[in-house]
Amino acid sequence: MVRAWFMDNETTDQRLEHHRNPPEFISLEDLFQKTGVEYFKINIDTLQTDGVLEKIRKDRGYSYEDEITCSEECLPDYANKLKNFFTEHLHTDEEIRLVADGSGYFDVRDAEENWIRIEVIRGDMIIIPSGIYHRFTLDSKNYIKAKRYFVGEPVWLPYNRPADDMDCRKVYVKKLSEGFK
Repeated sequence: MVRAWFMDNETTDQRLEHHRNPPEFISLEDLFQKTGVEYFKINIDTLQTDGVLEKIRKDRGYSYEDEITCSEECLPDYANKLKNFFTEHLHTDEEIRLVADGSGYFDVRDAEENWIRIEVIRGDMIIIPSGIYHRFTLDSKNYIKAKRYFVGEPVWLPYNRPADDMDCRKVYVKKLSEGFK
């Protein structure tokens, strides 16, 4: 089961599990209300036959899929890639990730600029909205294999903060103030 909690504003070591002491956990419903991040639990062992992922893909128009493995052995230029993933950024499209194996953390900002850390493990699928500032890092296991989904051709470009003048950011900020549905 995915866990999410408010973080300290630590920026020095991306693999540390920084959280307030004691941790202030946040429910998935509150995570969605505060950030627009959506969560689905997918059974990796039956995803080809149970229809759950197929329905999500159809309903949301995900037509492109690939897979990435992040580990020192599998990812070229590993250290620099992790630094790039951990740099606060946004995308013009949703970021959809399904964890097929391993684990890691997605950090997202709420309206008050607090970091919320989302721990993802095998079977967790999260959808990070377009325009939200976020970052990704591995946990101490240093390994994750994830499926990536896109509507149409993939857009890989991260826009590092500040990117407040971008249309996707303006749309996101409006949703943030009006509420996510």
